[in-house]
Amino acid sequence: MAATRGWIAAPRSPSLRALTAAALALPGLAPGRAQGAEDDEVSFQYGRYTEDDRDLSGVDSAFDPIRADNLMAEARFSLIDRWSLAFMYEQDTWSGATPVTTAPLVMGGNRPTSPDGVSGATPFIEGDLFFDGRLHPLRLDEFGEPGSADTSLVHTLASASPETRQQFGATLGYAFEERPLELSLGGGYSLESDYESAFGELGGAWEFDQGRFRLEASTSYTHNETDALLDPDAVPYIDTSAYDDDVEVFSSTGNRKLSGDSDEVGLRLALSRILNRNTLVKVGFGYARASGFLENPYKVVEVAFIDPAQQGQAPPGGSYAQVHALLEQRPNSRNQWSADARLVQYVSPLDAALQLSYGFYADDWGIDAHTFEASWGQPLGWGFTLTPRIRFYSQSQADFYEPYLISQQAYRTIVTDPDSGDILSITPFDPSLLPSHFSSDARLSGFGSLSSGATLSLRFARGIVLDGGFEYAWHRGDWELGGGGEGDYADFDYYVLSAGLRFDTSALAAFAAAEAEGDAEAEHAMVHAHTDLAPAGVMLGHMLDTPGDWMFGLRYGYARQDGDVLRGTRSADDDEIAARGCDDIPCVTAPKTMTMQMIMVDVSYAATSWLNLMLMPSFVALKMDVRPLDSEAPDPQHSSHDHESGGVGDTGMFALVEVLEAPGHELHAGLGLSAPTGKVDEKTDRSHQQEDAYTHYGMQLGSGTWDFLPSLTYNGAWRRLSFGAQLSGTVRLEDENDSGYALGDVFQATGWAGFALTRWLSATARGLYTWQGHIRHQYDRRHDES
Repeated sequence: MAATRGWIAAPRSPSLRALTAAALALPGLAPGRAQGAEDDEVSFQYGRYTEDDRDLSGVDSAFDPIRADNLMAEARFSLIDRWSLAFMYEQDTWSGATPVTTAPLVMGGNRPTSPDGVSGATPFIEGDLFFDGRLHPLRLDEFGEPGSADTSLVHTLASASPETRQQFGATLGYAFEERPLELSLGGGYSLESDYESAFGELGGAWEFDQGRFRLEASTSYTHNETDALLDPDAVPYIDTSAYDDDVEVFSSTGNRKLSGDSDEVGLRLALSRILNRNTLVKVGFGYARASGFLENPYKVVEVAFIDPAQQGQAPPGGSYAQVHALLEQRPNSRNQWSADARLVQYVSPLDAALQLSYGFYADDWGIDAHTFEASWGQPLGWGFTLTPRIRFYSQSQADFYEPYLISQQAYRTIVTDPDSGDILSITPFDPSLLPSHFSSDARLSGFGSLSSGATLSLRFARGIVLDGGFEYAWHRGDWELGGGGEGDYADFDYYVLSAGLRFDTSALAAFAAAEAEGDAEAEHAMVHAHTDLAPAGVMLGHMLDTPGDWMFGLRYGYARQDGDVLRGTRSADDDEIAARGCDDIPCVTAPKTMTMQMIMVDVSYAATSWLNLMLMPSFVALKMDVRPLDSEAPDPQHSSHDHESGGVGDTGMFALVEVLEAPGHELHAGLGLSAPTGKVDEKTDRSHQQEDAYTHYGMQLGSGTWDFLPSLTYNGAWRRLSFGAQLSGTVRLEDENDSGYALGDVFQATGWAGFALTRWLSATARGLYTWQGHIRHQYDRRHDES
C-alpha cells in the first residue's frame, strides 16, 4: 500500500502517483532539523506515464500503448487551537492497450483481422494448438499442418476506452501542547466506472529525547467494490463458471456484470533518529491483509485442453488441444509484509542532501520484492535545485503465476443420441484437475526495472516552488535478482514527465494576524481582494498592477448536461434520432448525461503596470452516459453504457492590456492564443467494430486547432459592492484539425454583482449567455455512431 504521510493511497494497484514519484523532487533536509509537522501549503502536481510499443513478434497493432495522466491537488491548513486540516484530490486517466493474457506465439493472439494489419478490439483467445511429445507448441506450415516446435510466448493485447479514477481525501490533525504528540484521523473515497473504494486511517507521531527520535504509527481500513461489465463480444469466449454466483445477467440486453467485494487492513510503524545535525536515519515496518475478491476481472488464462477422445488430429508422437480462456483465479486472501530504511545526509561543503533507501516486500502469494533508490539534491543558486535520482526494483513471481496451462481433459464432453443426433448431456471440464489458483497477469511475474531521472526545482517569490521532472525506465524479465523472470517478450520501456507547483499559505496567516490587530494595510488588501476579483468562473478577470509581481491560481469547474436531444431549438424524439441523427447509419443510442470536470492553473506576471502575461494550462475529465433508443430492439452491443476521457486540455497564452483605470473602475482587454495541446484522437473501445473508433466530438480533450481568444473585461466597486461584465470569444484559426474537423466559433457575454459579507468573504450572482457555431467538416476515420 503506497502512501505519503497523512494520506492513504487506494490499494487496488499502484496508482500513477506511485509511477511519477521518482520524477518529483525530494525535499532536502535542513541541518539540525527533525522531520516535524509539515508547513501549511497548497500544491498541484501533474504527471504523464507513457509506454513504448511492446514486442508483438512482427504484428503491426493499431492499438496505442498505455498512456496515463495524473493530476493531484493538496492543501494543508492550520486551524485554531492546534488543529490542522488537509484535503486531497487526485485524478488518473488511463488509455491504450494492455496485456489480458500470455500465450504461445503460435496461437496468434495479436494476429490482424484485415490485410492492412489492423488488430481487432477483441483478441484471439481460443483455438486449436498442437504439441510435440515434450508438450512444446508446434508452428503450422504453409499448408496448415503442424511443423517445427516454437516455445515463444507473447502478450495478448486488448484495447480499452479511456478510464478515469477520481480520489478525494481529508485528514484532521491535532498537536498536543503539553507533550510532542500528534494525532490524525483521515479518510477518503476513490471512484472508477467499475470500481469503488472507501478508506480511513488513524495515525499518531511522538517525538522524544528532545526531538532526536520520532515514532510514527498508523492503522488503516479499506473497503473495495468491483462491478465490471464484461465485454459482450468476449463473453462467449471467456469461461467465468468459477464466478457463476458473482455474475449478474441483464435480461433486457444480455450484458453480464461481475461483482465482488474485498477488504484490507493495514498497520505501519516508523522510527526516525537524528544522529547529528547533518544526518537522519529512518526505518519502517508494515503489515497489510487483504481478503475477498482480489482478482482482476479483465485478466484471463489460456488453458490448452487435451481431450483423449480427439487425439486423431494429433501429430505423430504429439498431442492436439483446444484452447479456451478462463478468468483468472487468485487466492481470496493476501498477507503482505514490508520493511524499509532511509538515510538522509546533509553534505555541508556542497550544501547538498544525499538520500539512500532500501525497501523489502514479501507476501504469502510468493512474491519477494527489493527496491533500491538514491538521490542527490544539489542547489544551483538563483533559487534552482537539481535532484537526479536512480531506482532499481526487482520481484519474484507469484506461486500461481503461469503464462498458460495444459490440462489432460476435455473442455466439455457432449453426448448425443446416435439415432436422432439430439444432445443428451453436456459435461464441463473438471476444475479439480486444474490448479486451485492461476493467473498470467504480467504484474505477478518475475522481473526487474531500472529507472533514472532528475527534477529541477525553482523557488521564488514568497515560498513558491515550481518543479519539472523526467524519468526513463527499462522493464526487463531477466533483471530479476537471483535469475528467472519472464522472457524478453515482456520487455518494454516507459517514461514519466512531471510538473508541480507548490506555495505556502503563511501570507494568509499574516493577513489574519494583522487584521486582528487592526492593521490598515491588511484591511485594504482584503477589501481589494473581493472588489477587484471577478467570480471564479470568469477567466482573465483580474490584472496585477505592480511590475514584477507574480500570481498563481488554481481553479476547479464542474458542468453537467442532460435533458432532451435538440434539433435546432426543438426536442427530437427517438424515432427522429434513429432516422436522421447518424447520416446514413441509423442511430441506436442517444446521450443521456454528460459531465465535465476541469482544473486550470493560472500563472500571471506583471511585465509593467499596464501589461500582464498569462499562461493557463488545463486538465479535463469527461464522462458521457448513453441510453438505447426506444425505437430500437435491445442489443447487447448497444445497451446503456458510458464513455470516459481525460488528460491535458488546451493551453491558453494571454496578454492583458489595461485600457482604463479610475477610482472604482477598471477596464482591460485580453489578446490570447489557445495552443492545441489537448488530444482530438481519443478512441472508444467498441468491440463490435474491427478497430477502435473516435469517441464523440464532445469527449475530445481539446479543439485541435490554434484559436484566437479576445476579451474585454470591466470591474467596478462601490463601498461593499462589486460588479463587472465581460465579452469574450473564440475564433478558430484553422479550417480543420488533425482528425479532420473544426469546432465552431464561440461568443460569450457575462455580467456579475457581488456584496462583501466580511473582509474575507463575498457573495456573487452572475449571468451568462453563450453562442456557439456548428462543427465544420467531420472525423476523417471511423467514429462512434452511438
